[in-house]
Amino acid sequence: MISLKDGSLIALNKLKSLRAGLVKAERHAKPEPPRAKSAAGLTAGAALPRAPRTRATPSSLRPKLVLASASPRRLALLEQVGITPDALRPATLDESVTKGEVPRHIVRRLARAKAEAALKLIRSEKDYAKAFILAADTVVAVGRRVLGKAELEHEAGDALRLLRGRAHRVHTAVCLLTPDGRWRERVVETRIRFRNLSNEEIGAYLASGEWKGKAGGYAIQGIAGSFVVKLIGSYTNVVGLPLTEVVGMLQGEGFPVSELWISKAEVEIE
Repeated sequence: MISLKDGSLIALNKLKSLRAGLVKAERHAKPEPPRAKSAAGLTAGAALPRAPRTRATPSSLRPKLVLASASPRRLALLEQVGITPDALRPATLDESVTKGEVPRHIVRRLARAKAEAALKLIRSEKDYAKAFILAADTVVAVGRRVLGKAELEHEAGDALRLLRGRAHRVHTAVCLLTPDGRWRERVVETRIRFRNLSNEEIGAYLASGEWKGKAGGYAIQGIAGSFVVKLIGSYTNVVGLPLTEVVGMLQGEGFPVSELWISKAEVEIE
């Protein structure tokens, strides 16, 4: 018969043997290699967090945009940055220049007049009652001499003979009227120098007809691009609409320009 004291000693010895075995097993066990992490700090094998997907605002909820112009160049420039106006409301204005008026004042005055005319046209149209209105006007100037749109061949010829071999400036005013009646205006200037054109080149250019309806009697996006030896500033300003400034103005007033880019991507994916 085992006494209580002897039983306690036997239990204690068994416990010591068990502990010794566990220690020995731990010493011979191979350590688990650390799990690799990615460059982003995520453990390999772990689920990657899903980035939230941005959805474009449905067109029915997006604010409308009215372009106060019939210019195919301005429309094409807007479409280049993903903006398609909901309506075109050009106005017929007297664009004659007041004696002594400087180029920047001319384009600002005419751009605002175009926006105001478009506003009158859409007042009775329910669909565009809360639309943004975008208007612009462009002139070419040599010093304080303003060269407007050439409508006749001799006007374009006179302008080109004046511009050849010298520098000139292109001024465009952009006017934006917001749905809540706030006006935003910006005048952008680009400096250009033409090479010295020969009379034969001017005659051939006039025969092309490209000059018709163009400020300064030339279109830089066409044949006249070969006349330019130096340009400082916005190229799209010379075409008729300074895109950087236009997009900035629209975004600053809450028009969802970048969401239009998303909508375009979604359409292409579908």
